[in-house]
Amino acid sequence: MSERRRKPPARRHGRPRGTTTTPRTHWLLLSVLAVTLSSALLLQGYTHHMFGITSDAVSGARGRSEAVPSEVTHGGPVIANAATSPHTARVKDRTLALTFDDGPDPVWTPRILDVLRRNHVHATFFVVGTQAVAHPELVRRIVAEGHQIGIHTFTHPDLSHLAPWQRALELRETQLALAGTAGVTSALLRPPYSSGSAALDDSDWSVLEQADAAGYVTVLSTRDAEDWRRPGTDRILARATPRGHAGQIVLMHDGGGDRSQTVAALGALVPRLKAQGFRFATVGTAVGMAEPVQPAGPADRLQGMAFVSVLQAGDWVVTLLGVLMYAAGAISTLRAAVLLIAARRHRRLRTRRRGRSWGPPVTEPVSVIVPAYNESAGIEAAVRSLLASDHPVEIIVVDDGSTDGTADLVESLHLPVRVIRQSNSGKPAALNAGLAAATFDLVVMVDGDTVFEPDTVRTIVQPFADARVGAVSGNAKVVNRGGLLGRWQHIEYVVGFNLDRRLFDLAECMPTVPGAVGAFRRRALLALGGVSDVTLAEDTDLTMALCRAGWRVVYEEGAVAWTEAPASLNALWRQRYRWCYGTLQAMWKHRGALVQRGAAGKLGRRGLVYLLLFQVLLPLLAPVVDIFALYGLLFLDPLRITGLWLAFLLLQLLMGLYAFRLDGERPGPLWSLPLQQFVYRQLMYLVVIQSVFTAVSGARLRWQRMERYGSLRAPAGSAPLQQPAPHDTTQWY
Repeated sequence: MSERRRKPPARRHGRPRGTTTTPRTHWLLLSVLAVTLSSALLLQGYTHHMFGITSDAVSGARGRSEAVPSEVTHGGPVIANAATSPHTARVKDRTLALTFDDGPDPVWTPRILDVLRRNHVHATFFVVGTQAVAHPELVRRIVAEGHQIGIHTFTHPDLSHLAPWQRALELRETQLALAGTAGVTSALLRPPYSSGSAALDDSDWSVLEQADAAGYVTVLSTRDAEDWRRPGTDRILARATPRGHAGQIVLMHDGGGDRSQTVAALGALVPRLKAQGFRFATVGTAVGMAEPVQPAGPADRLQGMAFVSVLQAGDWVVTLLGVLMYAAGAISTLRAAVLLIAARRHRRLRTRRRGRSWGPPVTEPVSVIVPAYNESAGIEAAVRSLLASDHPVEIIVVDDGSTDGTADLVESLHLPVRVIRQSNSGKPAALNAGLAAATFDLVVMVDGDTVFEPDTVRTIVQPFADARVGAVSGNAKVVNRGGLLGRWQHIEYVVGFNLDRRLFDLAECMPTVPGAVGAFRRRALLALGGVSDVTLAEDTDLTMALCRAGWRVVYEEGAVAWTEAPASLNALWRQRYRWCYGTLQAMWKHRGALVQRGAAGKLGRRGLVYLLLFQVLLPLLAPVVDIFALYGLLFLDPLRITGLWLAFLLLQLLMGLYAFRLDGERPGPLWSLPLQQFVYRQLMYLVVIQSVFTAVSGARLRWQRMERYGSLRAPAGSAPLQQPAPHDTTQWY
């Protein structure tokens, strides 16, 4: 891509150049959104995946029970005042309190409620908070039909294995779920994996003491139907039937799995026990306690509704992110397949074409235009490389008001180079000045930080043998590849830019001829009015304009040019920010191509759509997908998430190997590809986000400047370079 001046020129053509700074408030907004999303995902992950409903048998062996009072061990199943003066309560004779854990379940809870309603029986439901949030209508139905409701924690953990703060969180979250879904609070607690009083150990007792301090009455059971084992209807019926006339609290389940056996057993149990003289009641009524379920206060109701809304939104977000992640993966895989197929086909076509060429060899001289602003560090190498071309060239250096003696340096070389001096007006103006001064119809534009191979000019102009060709993109390569940043940009140039150009060439929708190495028909450019300065990506704007004018733009991978890439993250950010923002400007300017026919339509419906999907929308979604991937590593299946990432990395590596082979590059730098995914890729995503916000806000990006490092060298066989005096090494950016 091309470089640009570091300061804005004066007003020209009645249009003011932008001078406003880039907006910064959006980064605060994005940070808030990222923190909010991360918090919501952490909450959703904790509440849905840290624990969960499992078989009651998982609690394992019990420990010592020295701290459990004997009156509790030998007392009733309802325990109050555990932290102060514990006492228990038993169920009245010939009374059964049916209790159901682990719901509400969308399938089995309604069926159990139907059985209870047909038999005019009330029961007590100990609900799991996550289930209550997922099915609030069932919580409301339980309360509306006169059943009692209690809490069974929010995520169904074994409370004895949790820290005190986690226990408190589990209880508070469940109360908020009740308040938010049904507008009630409950003082009844049944800890998960509990059974009868005699089974309590010291860890369990610490849970009951903490629950009592929070205002809860613990409800255990006296008969376990063991329906969680799914032993069959007859076995459940036998386990739930009391022996004798003593009152019982019967433990059953309306959630946590297939409860068809429970429903069938319940339908037989209630009529049978009623016939035997038993009555059914809620836990509170069965032990004669004051009503444990009360309407929630306004504050609890509002907090509960907000809590439920946040969790429901979190569920929706996780579902959406999962869809987006798989969609992004599918799109990326499809893109990779299309790029590889296109690259292979492009290579075959070019291999066949070499036998018959584009037509008669193009031997006419070429005007080479080198716009330069403060390019003293590399201009000599660039000029000498052009003079070493094996094709006749006219070299025109347009000095755009440099302050580092660029023009003086070129003139001091005493080489056959025309130097044009102008006041600082920007790269488009410099290119237009070069076009006006050019002698020949074929022109090559090259940045002052770029070195050509001896055959580059000859190679890049051969496609002009086809009269339909209006511009040719060359193959830009990174010369300063040392260090990770240099390697990553080298990979991007070879794998990203060049594979894309092969696809664009086949699809006849090339959107950009890079400023580093591009050839044009001068008359085609003059017919467009020259190089426009209304966008920051004048090369993209110019290429799209040529396509819309009916000219074909092709890619010639054999025309190699070596260019300096940014050597710091800050410089890279500024460069890519300008590229991306300028591309967005050009896409918007040429959006009319979407509805045109012919070459313009190909650009619009192929090139612009491709750019929108893969260079704008996909990068905008990528950070969210990355956040979800971290969520998956923490709360879902880390092996599956890691496997997906490794598969994506393998796909990238295969693309890289093939692209490097096509470009004749050694694959050594590809070892840094995994690291590129964690640093470089994220930076490019942020660049797109910044560019989109800048464009949407209507702000105008100011010209930046970039350091030059003097890493360019003239090709072998050219005259030796002079040592330039130290100058300011900034130029267009």
